[in-house]
Amino acid sequence: MQYSELHSLSNYSFLRAASHPDELVAEADALGYQALAITDECSVAGVVRAYREAKKRAVKLIVGSEFQLPEIGVFVVLCPTRSAYTQLCRYITKARGRAEKGRYDAQFLDFLSEFDDALLLWSPAPELEQAVAVGKRLKSYWQDRMWLLYERHYQDNDIDQVTRLKSLQRNTQVPIVCAGGVLMHRADRQPLQDTLTAIRLNQPISACYAELLTNSERHLRSLTELQRCYPDKWLAETQVIAERCHFCLSELAYQYPAELVPEGISASDYLRQLTYVGVKKRFPNGPSDTVKAKIEKELALIATQSYEYFFLTIYDLVQFAQQRNILYQGRGSAANSVVCYCLEITAVNPDQIDVLFERFISEERDEPPDIDVDFEHERREEVIQYIYQKYGRQRAALAASVITYRFKSAFRDVGKALGFTEQQLQHYLQKIDRRTKAHSWQQQLISDDPTLANDLRGRWLMQLVDEIRGFPRHLSQHVGGFVIAATELSEWVPTENAAMAERTVIQWDKDDLETLGLLKVDVLALGMLTALRKMLELVNQQQSEPLTLATIPQEDSKVYRRLQQADSIGIFQIESRAQMTMLPRLKPATFYDLVIQIAIVRPGPIQGDMVHPYLRRRNGQEAVDYPSDETRQVLQRTLGVPIFQEQVIKLVMVAAGFSGGEADQLRRAMATWRSRGQLEKFYRRLVEGMTARGYSNEYAERIYQQICGFGEYGFPESHSASFANLAYASAWMKTYYPSAFYVGLLNSLPMGFYSASQLIQDAQRHDILFLPADINHSQWDYQWLAPDDAIRMGLRQIAGVSESRLLDALKQRPAAGFRSIDELRKCGLSSHDIDALAAADALFSIAGHRHQARWQTLEQSDDQLALFDGKAPTSSTTEMLMPQASEIEDISEDYASMALSLRRHPLALLREQGLLRGIKTATELPHCRSGQIVTVVGLVTCRQRPGTKSGVTFLTLEDETGNMNVVIWAHTATQFRVPYLTSRLLWVRGVVEIKDNVVHVIAGRIRDETEALRLERVQSRNFH
Repeated sequence: MQYSELHSLSNYSFLRAASHPDELVAEADALGYQALAITDECSVAGVVRAYREAKKRAVKLIVGSEFQLPEIGVFVVLCPTRSAYTQLCRYITKARGRAEKGRYDAQFLDFLSEFDDALLLWSPAPELEQAVAVGKRLKSYWQDRMWLLYERHYQDNDIDQVTRLKSLQRNTQVPIVCAGGVLMHRADRQPLQDTLTAIRLNQPISACYAELLTNSERHLRSLTELQRCYPDKWLAETQVIAERCHFCLSELAYQYPAELVPEGISASDYLRQLTYVGVKKRFPNGPSDTVKAKIEKELALIATQSYEYFFLTIYDLVQFAQQRNILYQGRGSAANSVVCYCLEITAVNPDQIDVLFERFISEERDEPPDIDVDFEHERREEVIQYIYQKYGRQRAALAASVITYRFKSAFRDVGKALGFTEQQLQHYLQKIDRRTKAHSWQQQLISDDPTLANDLRGRWLMQLVDEIRGFPRHLSQHVGGFVIAATELSEWVPTENAAMAERTVIQWDKDDLETLGLLKVDVLALGMLTALRKMLELVNQQQSEPLTLATIPQEDSKVYRRLQQADSIGIFQIESRAQMTMLPRLKPATFYDLVIQIAIVRPGPIQGDMVHPYLRRRNGQEAVDYPSDETRQVLQRTLGVPIFQEQVIKLVMVAAGFSGGEADQLRRAMATWRSRGQLEKFYRRLVEGMTARGYSNEYAERIYQQICGFGEYGFPESHSASFANLAYASAWMKTYYPSAFYVGLLNSLPMGFYSASQLIQDAQRHDILFLPADINHSQWDYQWLAPDDAIRMGLRQIAGVSESRLLDALKQRPAAGFRSIDELRKCGLSSHDIDALAAADALFSIAGHRHQARWQTLEQSDDQLALFDGKAPTSSTTEMLMPQASEIEDISEDYASMALSLRRHPLALLREQGLLRGIKTATELPHCRSGQIVTVVGLVTCRQRPGTKSGVTFLTLEDETGNMNVVIWAHTATQFRVPYLTSRLLWVRGVVEIKDNVVHVIAGRIRDETEALRLERVQSRNFH
């Protein structure tokens, strides 16, 4: 018997089905099905994943979609041809466009006109009284492209359903076909299926029994089971339909917009013309012969792959940004392209790094290039709107981003479905350390609450959370990946409304696009570009000669000396604790050192054991050796140690005989090297290729192990070089214009690694004066008061104020300033805004200290409520003086209202009160003896755990003198799990370790001291 399943939903019918598309395809193949139709509800979001799996299998994939029309029944539309697929995509776009995000509106009349080439399976609604009339109307349009659909799940109404369907067949002459209405690939997924239903209905399972499956029959059944379930004729009809379906996703041929090329010239010639215009600008003294050769090689390959329009589209976007003075930078593999450099897409000079074009485009790989362009995060919307205006919403849309269940969301949703309260779930989550490898989260949960092991709900919680992890939750929009087409996008893929107004998103994500070879343009946002633009504007207000990113002096020794001292808070890419620890050891003194600095503090080089050999060689503690001249050419700049992805690619090319495309396949396979088959394939190819060329087996094994260490974390040199440009620019600004540097950062938050409080404290350690926020002296943004080289805090720092109302009020502020709270009300500020300003002590120039200001705001409220019966307040009311807050009260209220304080650091008060006797400060630690036992206390500002096997966690503690680095080993973290995870003020007893001017405290014991200093909104950056 042959059978094709024509109606199956994957978990891309969000929260309706309990199996991944690839699981359905693999199981159908294993069961001997001839074909499988993935028919997600008003969606094709899962078909590319199914297609990826089907290419490895014998089973045919049919593309389709299900539509629910409550009064009519269920329509399943299948695509026999490319034209039918286009009709389906257009209709999904139409139905989705009628409704809000996540919903659709399918109407009966649509199915009498929209599908001239598709096939229809109809499962009539049981309560449909006019079924014959509806069937005849459908038959008149669909003709022989329509079937009645019967799905048997062993319900008590099976006989009635069959009788009704046979009667309808006789009256309409529409044949019957059977299907499974599949929701899961195996029956054992039913508990998860029920859980998904409860999550979708936002009810516990116990409250939605009527909506749950009564059995587990909606899975892919064996051919034997199907024969027992359906008549042979209906089973055979599945094959009739499957044989009519020839469409494959491989038929999709994507075309880029052609209007960017002037009439009378080809795309290739126009790209060449623009490239050589750029050559004159980028190389005013003329390009070298090497650069010329690279340009010609790239242009030839671009023409062979027909990527000219892609490059021209990116060029058009960056030209728009230049015209609007929007800072941008191309990065990633595009920085390996000299053409991109000449088109001013990237800023990385090919003379600065050893570019590898195969990392960007490879004829063997036959995959679209990846060009990421970062724009200022506050102005990226201008670029997005330019795209929409130029191409229209029918031709341009954002790629999807599939939001999947991660541990916390899975734990909460499954827990609620099982009937746990929010409070219980939050309590459990706080007790779980997901980063420890010593104990699973289930073991930690049972350790905290042993009753869960014997509780049915508890056991299901511990099983289902892991099952649902990775399941798609809903579609969101990609951070900036645009798909732009020559014609309407809905000819290739449906689009739907995004959560943001006036945005549309396609139903495929970046992985889907890559699978099908479809091009996307990444229009990304980068906060540092915004900050740098603001810094440059501030500097240019103080000098006549304009400063730009391009004119910042290069290779400044003073800048590098500051970096060697780890003075890098706020500096792009080298501000993390790990980077700050590496700076004094690596001691960057050139731009290329900075490129290495950014790349080396990554799990790849660390796990591949490349960091210490490189540092030893750099410091002259280990000889640099090269087994051949070929490897010397590849590794010379990194002292014989492979640090970058490009080096791995070049190394296997020169030492093992890999072609460029083969080497790039190896790079892509790094992420899946835990797959034994992939591992052995490249292992043999690498080792045999190297030994055949005279390299020792030991050296080949070492290179192989280093490549394995890279895994998915290997960092490309091109990427690092792009980031190094911005790192140097921000470091230069901090060195020569520190006030502008901090103001630019503070006015661009949220971004980067540090909070406003940490940035301000770092600025104060650089002797920069900060003035408090005040309604009569502050603007919305922080201000650089250049004559005094001071910074006035911006009102943006105050929690709870309305930006729009405050900006309106500031426009109306008199030259002499506001004189009363009543004036603020007249300027449009609400009582809530005024209360927030008073709480932040920002009304001092009007009403005095915060307690007095609050009293006056209450007085004004009383007047407005007419509590004085129209009479003026008495003098005793208006003249009442409120006591000023104590210093600790002021500090506490500063943190509550602004998440920072310009007053003394909270720990300075504790120390003054004698509560920190014997506790070392951050500035005292470097003067301790290495190995000395010390005690430190500080606010926890950062928790980091790198992706390494050791399970070590790095904490940053802050006291009144600076920051302290604390190392917590896995066994210590387990022993003191609660303070390790939750403390805001941490006491640490441990051993100080000092090496290469880097100071750490290795924690032995830790204790939560948060209660000693109750501060609201103390922020820490946890495990980012």
